Amino acid sequence: MSRTLGALLAIAAVVLGASIGAQQPQQPQRPPQAAAAPPAPIPAGLPEWAYAPPVPGAPPPTSALPADDSVVLKIPGSLVALTRGQVRGLLEIPDWFPNEHGPMPTIVRYGRSTEDARACGFCHLADGGGRPENAPVSGLHPAYFLQQMEDFKNGLRRSADPRKANTNNMIRFATNLRPDEARSAAEYFAQQPHPRQITVIERTEVPKTRLQGGMHMAIQGEGAGTEPIGERIVEVPDDAFRAEARDTHISYTAYVPAGSLAAGRALVEKYSCAVCHGRALEGNGPIPPIAGRSPSYTMRQLFDMKAGTRKGPWSEVMKPVVQAMSVKDLMNVSAYAASLDPGGRGAAGTR
Repeated sequence: MSRTLGALLAIAAVVLGASIGAQQPQQPQRPPQAAAAPPAPIPAGLPEWAYAPPVPGAPPPTSALPADDSVVLKIPGSLVALTRGQVRGLLEIPDWFPNEHGPMPTIVRYGRSTEDARACGFCHLADGGGRPENAPVSGLHPAYFLQQMEDFKNGLRRSADPRKANTNNMIRFATNLRPDEARSAAEYFAQQPHPRQITVIERTEVPKTRLQGGMHMAIQGEGAGTEPIGERIVEVPDDAFRAEARDTHISYTAYVPAGSLAAGRALVEKYSCAVCHGRALEGNGPIPPIAGRSPSYTMRQLFDMKAGTRKGPWSEVMKPVVQAMSVKDLMNVSAYAASLDPGGRGAAGTR
């Protein structure tokens, strides 16, 4: 993509975002639609490390949290005490640091369980930072956020992996979301700065992992060890307990193949990604930030666009870029973007 073309596309995207933001309050409420995606084959080249599909017949994972819902939990740095049952978020999302954000909208804090619209903050967390298995929505422009809700509802945004259950759930939730709820969530998450929480390390050998709640956890104790990284990114929380407790202060390590950061930077320069996404990929108006965000999530979105399951106006701008890249290229870009400071200050957590 030439720099001139990129600039034109960026301008078009900004105009589109402004139009969406202006029109959203007048949109009529839509009746619930059938959101279940038809069965689809798994596309060739799917990077399973990014999608973390369930393993058929695998035993239930061992949780770092107690099984007893009455047990009171504490995490470092928080004055809040929550029971295991409260961490499940069935009535209200767990919020370990309530003084770090403004009042949460009802749909973010409580949801509407009787109408199949779960609290946004349970999966995406109270600050919108999310976890590797879902989307980081903090700091997104409201116009971009609202367009994604429309794309989910209109069948334009699906996962390339039909086994990705939380994407299928998101389609259902977005379908049942009222326009006022979508806007309140969009405006709330837009005000939350994305946390700097990922350290990217180039390695040839990485910890062995297990699946837990759609993300990878480093194996501790029996079965622990290392294995070759191959052509994948291994993104793990640094503390399994805090990750499962949905702590917004949790840190992550993303192990990436040797040489992937330099390769990713070269690709970002080759395809002029900064023209649309900002000088340090920190975002540009309604064009989303990708710096310092989960490389697993970024990889899924790039591959979904390449596979044609993520469409819509924003994705159409990206289509010629991702089609020109190999799956390995997409991985390298995801690794490099994750290594940048989410505040737009360039290189951040790498070693």
